[in-house]
Amino acid sequence: MSNAKGALVLFSGGQDSTTCAAWALDRYQRVETIGFDYGQRHAIELAVRPAVLQSLRRISPEWDARLGEDHMIDLGILGKISDTSLTRDVEITMQANGLPNSFVPGRNLMFMMVAATLAYRRGLDVLVGGMCETDYSGYPDCRNDTMESLERTLNLGMATALSIQTPLMWLDKAATWELAQQLGGDALVECVRIETHTCYLGERGALHDWGYGCGRCPACELRARGYQAFRKAA
Repeated sequence: MSNAKGALVLFSGGQDSTTCAAWALDRYQRVETIGFDYGQRHAIELAVRPAVLQSLRRISPEWDARLGEDHMIDLGILGKISDTSLTRDVEITMQANGLPNSFVPGRNLMFMMVAATLAYRRGLDVLVGGMCETDYSGYPDCRNDTMESLERTLNLGMATALSIQTPLMWLDKAATWELAQQLGGDALVECVRIETHTCYLGERGALHDWGYGCGRCPACELRARGYQAFRKAA
């Protein structure tokens, strides 16, 4: 158990952030969550968040006792100034700069800045995010060096000693499923599979073996491949 005062988890309602929430609940006596409404097309992820949090509470009495307040922040300005496939009804494509148009410039930077501000007020000293440099879409704000630089900047600008923890940074999606199994057993794996939402297009019709989603967008493809590899190795 960590000696930190407590952790604030960036919690979208997706696979990665749910696994990160479980990771934090396994380590910190006090855990709060923060979500952001930035005008994302897949706003269904915001709708599933309460059910996912309730599922986490049911998995373990210790987790239930440690899980504190959930905060929802309106960052609609981010969607208004973005022109991406996550904030506009356009096809997901690659751009001339080599990044997919699902990249929302400044998103994770803004998320961390707002989370740090809330953590400051709430007396929390760890920020937990699901950024990953192994299985990801090439987003520069998911890179480890970005997070390390941001941690230094936030602490310089706020005179704090916040720690940014990214437990999935070097894991592929199969390993992320395995981490969920280690943390919360079959109950957490089923919570991730059935309750969470990752699909960029916000589709929540048919339940696949790996969860809900269109099965075609990059997020669904990563999740599906990871689940198949996880089950094959089990």
